[in-house]
Amino acid sequence: MPSPGAGPAHPPLSQSQLAAWRSFLRAHTVITRALERELVASQRLPLAEYDVLVQLDSAPGGALRMSQLADQVLLSRSGLTRLVERLEGAGMVRRQVCPSDARGSLAVLTEAGRERLREAAPSHLNSVRSHFADALTEDQLEELHQLLERLLEQLPEGDPGEGGCSAVEPGPAEAGECGA
Repeated sequence: MPSPGAGPAHPPLSQSQLAAWRSFLRAHTVITRALERELVASQRLPLAEYDVLVQLDSAPGGALRMSQLADQVLLSRSGLTRLVERLEGAGMVRRQVCPSDARGSLAVLTEAGRERLREAAPSHLNSVRSHFADALTEDQLEELHQLLERLLEQLPEGDPGEGGCSAVEPGPAEAGECGA
């Protein structure tokens, strides 16, 4: 029996619902781990750092508020701060005070960061192709895209994942070259 205030009881997931959910989670985990492993091996660049570079590259002026960037890369604010500090130390990102709100700060992609993204993109995109795109036909990819968009559309407004992640949305300038 549900606890008071827990809302209405929901029926358990059907076998097909549970199987689809588990397959989705497993595929995401296995593919993401393979992409991480190969990007680190070939480029010495963790996937999270690559994701930050892609997000900044796709942003107007190559800059995003730290809070927006955290939402787009699906990291906590503190996790993003540490990651941006590493990228800053490597010269790929710089932080600056937000001109419209001095309380906030922007992460800005540097030319070195843009160049690092260009270097890493070909091997990463080859990994995406081999672990994801090549396993499906063009029709299957389009159907999967539509199904995933349908799932995203049903999420509540203001969901932390809003704005996408680089695995879905490459930057306009480098879409064919650097998208995740």
